[in-house]
Amino acid sequence: MTVNVMTSKEVTKKVMNKEELFILDVRNQSDFQDWKIEGENFKYINVPYFELLDGVEGIIEKIPTDKEVLVVCAKEGSSIMVAEMLSDEGLTVSYLKGGMKAWSEHLEPVKVGELKDGGEIYQFVRIGKGCLSYMVVSNGEAAIIDSTRMTDIYLEFAESIGAKITHVFDTHLHADHISGGTVIADKTGATYWLPPKDATEVTFQYQPLEDGNDVEFGNVKINIHALYSPGHTIGSTSFIVDEKFLLSGDILFIDSIGRPDLAGLAQDWVGDLRESLYKRYRELSEDLIVLPAHFMIIEELNEDGSVAEKLGTLYSKNHGLNIDDEAEFRRIVTENLPPQPNSYQEIRETNMGKINPDEEKQREMEIGPNRCAVR
Repeated sequence: MTVNVMTSKEVTKKVMNKEELFILDVRNQSDFQDWKIEGENFKYINVPYFELLDGVEGIIEKIPTDKEVLVVCAKEGSSIMVAEMLSDEGLTVSYLKGGMKAWSEHLEPVKVGELKDGGEIYQFVRIGKGCLSYMVVSNGEAAIIDSTRMTDIYLEFAESIGAKITHVFDTHLHADHISGGTVIADKTGATYWLPPKDATEVTFQYQPLEDGNDVEFGNVKINIHALYSPGHTIGSTSFIVDEKFLLSGDILFIDSIGRPDLAGLAQDWVGDLRESLYKRYRELSEDLIVLPAHFMIIEELNEDGSVAEKLGTLYSKNHGLNIDDEAEFRRIVTENLPPQPNSYQEIRETNMGKINPDEEKQREMEIGPNRCAVR
């Protein structure tokens, strides 16, 4: 029998198409429980690699023969060995190319909407990490919002559609992933925008993004309005694009709301979070389509693989927007917090420009699931 290779892009398509897949994850149990590949119709078995060193006979009966089987490990090597042992026993299986390291870094571009006069907006779904970033395109120019450190995909995608990147934005100083904003700006000559209240310690030049800013680009003048919406960070800023899309950063998600504690100031910022969600956003049109900077659970993906929903729908369905009692809201978002993101202080310092870890260190810092939300 043969051992096949499956790429992160191929697995992503299976997630988005809700296909069946059986995953044998050979990482340690704690790593598997903390973070795994998720799909609506995926089934799993976790057997640490060291338990299989003497052979796979003990798990053969647990591996289905009527489904695609994928063996997964941290970096690839262990999954190849286990896949080969299963093949020697007569099974046809695949291993994940690059392992969970590659899964963490894959970005899948999804077109989420048309803008006036031919403009477009694309969402880049970092399926393994739950991060969402955006490219707004207008008449040959592009703006990128909340980019990841995997900058080549944005540069290559812009080139493929004939667009020049002229603006790069971060909605806030990120604590769960390393921003590629300054790298893209350096490579393209684009203007880099950052909320000044989040930028008091940065070491690089930036354009201050403040409430009421209108950034126009492309001949058709698509406006990107900045809306100050603190709570996740003190500088968190949302964008309204073309009076149609609300890019909410890490303030509001489809099934959850932002956490206020990643700078150690939960009690100070929870009031800002409530005001942003219950007052500032309430004043906006309910027809705006919310495009967040993260998703938390795989069920938040739409049929086309995008993560988007009307603001009015979220006000009727998102529990975090329907806590009438302010004391109860304060309790939930300060006491019901998930673990802090891995290396979040180092990630903040990297995004400030204070430290410059090498690529392997950056990968290590980012490993793990999205932990920006309160649900």
